[in-house]
Amino acid sequence: MELVIGDKLYSTWSLRPWLVLKRCGADFTETVVRLNRPDTADQIARHSAAGRVPVLKVDGETIWDSLAISVWCAERYPEARLWPVDAHARWHARSAVCEMHSGFMALRNECAMAPDHAMVGPDRSAPPTGADTAADIGRLVQIFREARTRFGAGGDYLYGEWSIADAFFTPVAARFRHFQIDLAAHGDVDGVAGAYVEALLAQPDFIAWGDQALANAA
Repeated sequence: MELVIGDKLYSTWSLRPWLVLKRCGADFTETVVRLNRPDTADQIARHSAAGRVPVLKVDGETIWDSLAISVWCAERYPEARLWPVDAHARWHARSAVCEMHSGFMALRNECAMAPDHAMVGPDRSAPPTGADTAADIGRLVQIFREARTRFGAGGDYLYGEWSIADAFFTPVAARFRHFQIDLAAHGDVDGVAGAYVEALLAQPDFIAWGDQALANAA
């Protein structure tokens, strides 16, 4: 099993399935394609006709797209319980993941992760100022608070136990930290969303990802 990813410092799409595979205890190798380089497109084309990473190669097939890989993991590793057990929580989690997967473009654009805006490390940037970005942040706070309040009693993560949803929102937590976003100013009146973000940033696999990213960049 081979996972093809982009630079760990800032490839948010690559982080998501990497976290999911780690949660499953999967035995996989990593191939890192350096992004934003003259040969990046050619290097990615060796692995995927879609022209993007991440890509998972397994059993003679190529699975492209972070959500497709995560869904495959849920099928292959049911014991990892990658979706909430409770049906209502599971429906909510899948809706939240799909909204994250396809939306929040203003936040993605104004708070883009890039070589000079890494997901890990000491550098920090000023908070965003765009109205559309503020709306995206407010919506994320709403999702976090609703999920934690309704379904989060079993642990520190969005639906209690760690799930695919937490993998998909971990890059958001990294963005919030890097761009010094005060969630209290966006509707987090009781700190529920902020506590969830801190739980994501402290998750052991994400810390390992960050350590590897910094080591590879040195």
